[in-house]
Amino acid sequence: MRVALFSAKPYDVAPFDAANADHRYTIDRYEDRLRPATAPLATGADAVCIFVNDVADRETLTVLAECGVRHVALRCAGFNNVDLTAAAHLGMTIVRVPAYSPNAVAEHTIALVLALNRRIYKAYNRVRDGNFALDGLVGFDLAGKTVGIIGTGRIGALVARLLWHFRCDVICHDPSPDPGLTDLGIRYTSLDEVWAQSDVISLNCPLSAATHHLVSAEAIRQMKPGVMLVNTGRGALIDTLAVIDGLKTGQIGSLALDVYEEEGELFFEDRSDQVIADDTFSRLLTFPNVLITAHQAFLTREALEAIARTTLSNLDDLAAGRPCPNALTA
Repeated sequence: MRVALFSAKPYDVAPFDAANADHRYTIDRYEDRLRPATAPLATGADAVCIFVNDVADRETLTVLAECGVRHVALRCAGFNNVDLTAAAHLGMTIVRVPAYSPNAVAEHTIALVLALNRRIYKAYNRVRDGNFALDGLVGFDLAGKTVGIIGTGRIGALVARLLWHFRCDVICHDPSPDPGLTDLGIRYTSLDEVWAQSDVISLNCPLSAATHHLVSAEAIRQMKPGVMLVNTGRGALIDTLAVIDGLKTGQIGSLALDVYEEEGELFFEDRSDQVIADDTFSRLLTFPNVLITAHQAFLTREALEAIARTTLSNLDDLAAGRPCPNALTA
């Protein structure tokens, strides 16, 4: 099988090369993101391998199908960037990596909570500048605080457990409660109660029509004044303009993001010598109580190795004509 690997970065290539030693696929690497204009690069490939900001809409999939591509292998868990209906119509198989390393994303979520609360990013820069004053660095004890977890799949459940160990009062919202969490005494409740009771809110649910702009102006009005909001799920889980308004009024006390609603035009590239044209993102950067990382929660050696292994295992199933447990359907 020949595979076209799009959005290929050095940190992707090494794990795929190592994993491919046991598979011997021909992997063509392209730094370009997949979109209609770049899809012809996959001519002659049996499959394309894509990441979170590659575009696999109807137009792109149609071009790929015309180029002979039969499979799309996502090297991520989310698939909101794929038109599954169009893929089914074109006879294309879509597979994903549902659980490459829940630990990586959960641990990054905790890192954001701690860094934001204790203003680690400000303290680091101050000390490097010879400023040892502590004004403006006051945080709060996590112990005893109410933390709301939206979505308790593999990642959200780990976030909940980690914060439970910090002696937080953890409450969760998910259509399918995790028995392991309820055994710990962690309580599931309504979304309205999560908004109203939580001192810290962590978004760990997938993006869908039902969760798009889950954090809206109305939801923010229900939250505790000064709430900490953390999003390591998908950018469009929050209405960014509504969150900016919440930051301006103080209703949102602090914000940590590893994902951004319009990140496709920004993340995964070095833009340090460019003017950021996204006014909304630039506005976020002006707030001293906002911490943003560029979709790096997944970025550990273990996760990258698991992504490569699972992706190639998925392709093994497709090449052999076997049912793939990680296949997606419309």
